[in-house]
Amino acid sequence: MKLAASIVTYRTDTAELASALDCLQRAGVSCIYVVDNSSLEAIKEVCTGRDGVTYIPSENRGFGAGHNIALRKSLTLGTTYHLVMNSDVAFDPTAISTLVAYMDAHPEAGAAQPRIVGADGRLQYTVRMLPTPFDLILRRFLPKWAFSGRRARYELQHLDHSLPFNVPYHQGSFMFLRVDALRKSGLFDERFFMYPEDIDLTRRIHAHACTMYLPSATVVHYHRRESYRSFRMLRIHCVNMIRYFNKWGWWSDPVRRRVNRLLRP
Repeated sequence: MKLAASIVTYRTDTAELASALDCLQRAGVSCIYVVDNSSLEAIKEVCTGRDGVTYIPSENRGFGAGHNIALRKSLTLGTTYHLVMNSDVAFDPTAISTLVAYMDAHPEAGAAQPRIVGADGRLQYTVRMLPTPFDLILRRFLPKWAFSGRRARYELQHLDHSLPFNVPYHQGSFMFLRVDALRKSGLFDERFFMYPEDIDLTRRIHAHACTMYLPSATVVHYHRRESYRSFRMLRIHCVNMIRYFNKWGWWSDPVRRRVNRLLRP
């Protein structure tokens, strides 16, 4: 099988999910897993009757654990590529064919992320340096004008986003993964319930393969930023970032220092 895709849902708006499934099916993706961490009948009904869509009810063990259910199926079936995506994403069918063509032509690439824009068409800086604790405190708790230069550098705003580049952090809203790369790096770390699992996985793939930003493909991300609106999600965000830095290092992270040095202006 050439390509599979997975969406993890939790009390997700059914119209939003239906739109995401429509995008995948229009792009010719014939194997789609919807892993429903809320096990709602309404989510199941959206999936029922759609060719190639498999509904999987699951207990809520988090974003990465949900996608791992589908990724293990791709590993077992020998799928070439697996797309991890959110339900709040939309794209033209050519985005998928462009990504497939690039990955076919570049076997050294273990993952790719397209150009991601918001509903207003403005670029979202979803590929970034590996974060320090200060970078995440800065983004979450300080006003945008504070340390604006450092914030821009962390988001790689100094790079020409009309050109491809190799970068160690891809946001989890749309991750195009080579399944063979996952055999080397492993899947999502299920100790992270939500938020830093995308950083962790990309940097592990980046250790042995290119993890590319590809502006030749574009998707629209209707970003909800739940941790900015919910104290519960903020707490989950903070707890899991603590786990991330406990794993990779707070102030001493040699990999972070080495790869970020290559991306600095």
